[in-house]
Amino acid sequence: MNIFRLAGDMTHLASVLVLLLKIHTIKSCAGVSLKTQELYALVFATRYLDIFTDFISLYNTIMKLIFLGSSFSIVWYMRNHKIVNRSYDKSQDTFRHYFLILPCLLLALIVNEKFTFKEVMWAFSIYLEAVAILPQLVLLQRTRNIDNLTGQYVFLLGAYRALYILNWIYRYFTEPHYIHWITWISGLVQTLLYADFFYYYFESWKNNKKLQLPA
Repeated sequence: MNIFRLAGDMTHLASVLVLLLKIHTIKSCAGVSLKTQELYALVFATRYLDIFTDFISLYNTIMKLIFLGSSFSIVWYMRNHKIVNRSYDKSQDTFRHYFLILPCLLLALIVNEKFTFKEVMWAFSIYLEAVAILPQLVLLQRTRNIDNLTGQYVFLLGAYRALYILNWIYRYFTEPHYIHWITWISGLVQTLLYADFFYYYFESWKNNKKLQLPA
């Protein structure tokens, strides 16, 4: 554990809390992509297969339970809650996210740290997380006008990954033989996908204007 990883974890947790705040208090999921939330639920389900078999630390277990529980509860609310579901813009959230799953699975079968079920699923979750934000970014470009909570949610998700890159750099220089190409390359790809959003987010903040993305 180091300051960059802790900051990344807390930023990731904050992004989930912001989204849950929007859904539970405002009873709205406007501007939120169900497709992205389903991909994240799949990411955590396949990454944390070891939650009940390999104990690392209480902190690690709690964080796993939080992300598993929150991701599936968000999907449930968006699909089944009578009030929340009304605000879901299905006509705009049309990115075919299923087409992201198979390539990530095939890549995990080819490029992994060890050819076992858990390791392949772990690699799959890393690859899928790198592109899971795509349906959300496409939805924001289509709707253009983005409310504050949705904008903060996406910004925090991007910031979490950027902080993890700093964590990897720190560990590379402080830990001997620390090399994880799968997470490094996937994390870099994921962060680059946020670059355009970050630019418009900071522009709106600097000019004190409502966040809008170009069509």
